[in-house]
Amino acid sequence: MNDSSSARPAAVLDVWCALQCPDCLSALDDLRALRARYGDRLEVRLRHFPLEKHKHAFAAAQAAEEAAEQGQAWPYIEAVLGRVEELDRRGEPVLIEVASELGLDAEEFDTALIDGRHILIVDADQAEGKAIGVTGIPTYVIGGELLDGGKSQEGLRERIEEIADRLLAGQEA
Repeated sequence: MNDSSSARPAAVLDVWCALQCPDCLSALDDLRALRARYGDRLEVRLRHFPLEKHKHAFAAAQAAEEAAEQGQAWPYIEAVLGRVEELDRRGEPVLIEVASELGLDAEEFDTALIDGRHILIVDADQAEGKAIGVTGIPTYVIGGELLDGGKSQEGLRERIEEIADRLLAGQEA
């Protein structure tokens, strides 16, 4: 989409996470609250940062990209995060089941995981995350500020809201 006059969000929140990470699951309530509070004035973007200790996180990141291609990114992300323990136990079949449950083309998910069509996006996200200093997940970036939720998420939503309010106030001036 290249309509420069369209309502571009005034603020962007990048959330670096892995869909097999229990800490990212606990961040989901904050993300829901932020999306509800700001609506389309705040663009919340999931950025992939699969950690080696989560052996299915890389596949889950690719599956999330396929869900985005099929127009269901956030419902898929939320559903997979809601099943982190099952994903841990059972692996990739869970990713296909979630796609099916959401009415997505599960066969296309299977094919995407086999042919690796989304690997470059996941790799690029991870490389960018490393370059800007992401070490733990979830990590948030808003208004040029990096907030590491990997150790503690205490107070992070409030800090994100402060920054978003400031960015949005600047847009309205």
